[in-house]
Amino acid sequence: MTLCFCLFAFFCFLSKIFAICAFATCGGYYGHLQVKVDCADRRQGNLSINIDFGYPFRLQEVHFKAPLCEGKREEIIFLDGDFSTAAQFFLTVGVFAFLYSLLATIVYVFYQNKYLKNNRGPLVDFVVTIIFSFMWLVSSCCWAKSLSDIKTATNPTQVLLLISACRAQENKCTATQEPLWSRLNTSAVFGFVNVALWVGNIWFVFKETGWYKTGQRYPTRSASGKRGSEMRQRLYSESSFDQPEESLGPQPSRQNSFQSVKGEFWSAGPQTR
Repeated sequence: MTLCFCLFAFFCFLSKIFAICAFATCGGYYGHLQVKVDCADRRQGNLSINIDFGYPFRLQEVHFKAPLCEGKREEIIFLDGDFSTAAQFFLTVGVFAFLYSLLATIVYVFYQNKYLKNNRGPLVDFVVTIIFSFMWLVSSCCWAKSLSDIKTATNPTQVLLLISACRAQENKCTATQEPLWSRLNTSAVFGFVNVALWVGNIWFVFKETGWYKTGQRYPTRSASGKRGSEMRQRLYSESSFDQPEESLGPQPSRQNSFQSVKGEFWSAGPQTR
């Protein structure tokens, strides 16, 4: 394998690893939030409320029961927001990027000759690499924005405001456990790492296309080369006209030379009596 194909295989290997890390950390997330409600009448005190959520983050479907602190009644409360679109889009891009990287690695290693035949393989690879670079960028930005909104929707302060008993000043509500965001933060970081990997791979794929090779076969003259050519032409022109003044004097015409030779012939001819 050539150095370029070795770099291809290396980038594909990194792409597979970081793609797995991206969709695994996002798709397998499980968050847990716990709050405690202490009613003023002490009939219902120290009530812990557990709130669980996870991928695909349809928070409007997540509900929990909270006491009303008025008798023994309870209310059912739903969280706000649906962030499944961004999360599923991010995960889908990661899965397809992993599958394509796996296929590309197999082609680079075992079918290198067919890949370079008729320049179709590099052109297809170049276009697909650009598409995945763009898709990674869009999905990573959308997921980062949705992650920020998920943190806001599951903020303990925001959740406590949804509970009617916590809006009464005589009752005391606190958050005893907050979600851990390190895993989702890592998934967003892996998304942007994949953007950098796929954008960097565009150059290596482009070097194998016919467009790059055609440009290398017929290189354009640089500005320094043009200036050198103009200088050589100027020097040649000056040297061709730099002759002695004697050579530039007037020369006799052909008619004058003929008349001079004719006169000499008659003067040198035989004298008749």
